[in-house]
Amino acid sequence: IYILLKEVIDNSIDEFRMKNGKKIEVKITEGKVVVRDYGRGIPLGSIVDVVSIMNTGGKYDDGAFKKSIGLNGVGTKAVNFLSEYFQVKSVRDGKMKRAEFREGRLVEVFDEAETSERNGTEITFIPDDSIFINYKFRSEYVVRMLRNYTYLNLGLKIHFNGEIYESQNGLRDLLEEEI
Repeated sequence: IYILLKEVIDNSIDEFRMKNGKKIEVKITEGKVVVRDYGRGIPLGSIVDVVSIMNTGGKYDDGAFKKSIGLNGVGTKAVNFLSEYFQVKSVRDGKMKRAEFREGRLVEVFDEAETSERNGTEITFIPDDSIFINYKFRSEYVVRMLRNYTYLNLGLKIHFNGEIYESQNGLRDLLEEEI
């Protein structure tokens, strides 16, 4: 279940590394995960393909390959297929579009709508409990993962269930915490 979370967050980190958004919000309540970044947002006409068709995504150009964590177009698709519920929402330039899936199958694509929300992508998922039997997200593991992201990405703020994580000194902060 932590790999599912990591795959979604990695896309948000890629946006940060390409200088698109400095804040990521992560909420986990009763097995439901919501990750919202403030990057460019997935192109609205591609939101279904990007999360359900292999080798589709926005990272297939030379600039993205140099900075990207995930390159093969599999991560978010795997999360979708391993979730009992999955929703993708994208906001770009005053417009929003979203799609919902159940067990990897498209259930509904909502029409584009006007919005005042900031650009970015929001992924919501509930891992499939027939695959991840008796799973539970442990906050201490999630916090550790998020803190590690902030050590490696100066200037990034990650909001997790009401707490804010960021690092001023990168790996130096990590070393000081471990001593």
